[in-house]
Amino acid sequence: MRYSVAIPPDVAEAMQQHLLREDGQEDVLIATYVPSTGRERTTALVQTVIYPEPGERQVHGTASFTSNYVIRAANEAQAHGHGLVLLHSHPRGRDWQGLSRPDHATEADYERVARAITTRPLVGMTLGGGNTAWSARFWFDKTQPVWAESVRVVGPKLQVTWNDGRRPVPAHTPSQERTITSWGASAQASISRLRVLVVGVGSVGLDVAQRLAATGLTDIGVMDFDGVETVNLDRMIGATRLDAAMGRAKVTVAARLMRSAATAPDFTPRIHEESITDPAGVATALDYDIIISCVDSPWSRAVLNGLAYTDLIPVIDGGIAIDVLTDGRMRSASWRAHTLTPGRPCMLCSKQLDWGELALDKQGRLDDPVYIADAGRTMPSRQNVAALSASVSAAVLAQFVSLVAHPGGQGAPAPLRYTLASHTLEQLAVTTAAHCPFETHAVAGDERVPIAEHRDRWRDVVATRQRAHTPLRLHVLARVETLLQRAIGRL
Repeated sequence: MRYSVAIPPDVAEAMQQHLLREDGQEDVLIATYVPSTGRERTTALVQTVIYPEPGERQVHGTASFTSNYVIRAANEAQAHGHGLVLLHSHPRGRDWQGLSRPDHATEADYERVARAITTRPLVGMTLGGGNTAWSARFWFDKTQPVWAESVRVVGPKLQVTWNDGRRPVPAHTPSQERTITSWGASAQASISRLRVLVVGVGSVGLDVAQRLAATGLTDIGVMDFDGVETVNLDRMIGATRLDAAMGRAKVTVAARLMRSAATAPDFTPRIHEESITDPAGVATALDYDIIISCVDSPWSRAVLNGLAYTDLIPVIDGGIAIDVLTDGRMRSASWRAHTLTPGRPCMLCSKQLDWGELALDKQGRLDDPVYIADAGRTMPSRQNVAALSASVSAAVLAQFVSLVAHPGGQGAPAPLRYTLASHTLEQLAVTTAAHCPFETHAVAGDERVPIAEHRDRWRDVVATRQRAHTPLRLHVLARVETLLQRAIGRL
């Protein structure tokens, strides 16, 4: 199991304001956290700051907690089902900070108190004031902590402090030269370590996954339970007729193309042949730092919309709509892209998600011709054009760069929409609704209200594809293809 910490930007700012004193002395603070548990990673989501009352801490060059402060905070955390975070500052520290003997002893002493009251592991954190870098560790007993691999401040600007010991800097390669000169070696060292999940690897997702691999990211996951069909070949650039004839899983094709595009020496594609609308898919998604949403179903988008706020995983969503006249000519097309994260409106607030459509999608009615006819509705549009899909992937990738590289000191923008017929790009003036069920109930972690549900339909799709008979001649062609790919990979 890997461990990390994520912090909303307003909480990070409040803790920083307290811990970095004008007199240059160290200080201490306590906060609470809720766990967000994936398949391979547990993240502590820092939720509430508990400030010291008079006499509950000592500041004298170095700073220390009093037992009263820790016990009061632990009881408050327990009342809400939260865990405890002990924080202290190193005013001149930079990057990931280790533990001094006194700091180790303090956290080890309070580990048992915190765990006895809250029943959760103690999390210790340090703020390095030299470049406002956070570090963190989890205490499961009082001997030695388990160090986190990263601490992420999650807002319109994603800011990550990496533990080089747990997540080493990937080696730069000659094929990354022009990428590195675009935003610098320091940015590349951080961006390349991000774990990114692309959900839906059709026309847009397949392109996005390949370009992220070419950028030098070492860990990219792809999630989709569908297979390649002939009807996909006008949009899935890189998928072949052999892929369609064999009905290969889209994620398998995506992994092959990512390997071909990757510039990182130790690139690891991760294949997830499952649905994000199932708890199994949600558990997988919680292992990632950023999610790219390339899905078009209301249910899938609702699940991802929720995770952006409840579990502090930025979700970059994009899509296209094509409007066709009755005589078959194109009237117009529009595509949009937006980043879902604390500080930016969710899809419900921007009217990109409709609760009524979500319920119908869960019931399978949006794909039911009988229901559609009886309700006087039209079937969801399936039009797409490869040339326009490239515009959507470009818009999504621009959001990604804004989120992680902060060009001009800016982060991810407000939702964007481009209309083809009028050639207009709009930054949509949407704000958070007063009672948004997502943004106003953020940082819930494992206590999130579940939107995903266990269903067997996607499992049946996967099982049927795996059982399908493939002619011998296609197996021979596939074997030859594999040998050629291995030979090219050795170049």
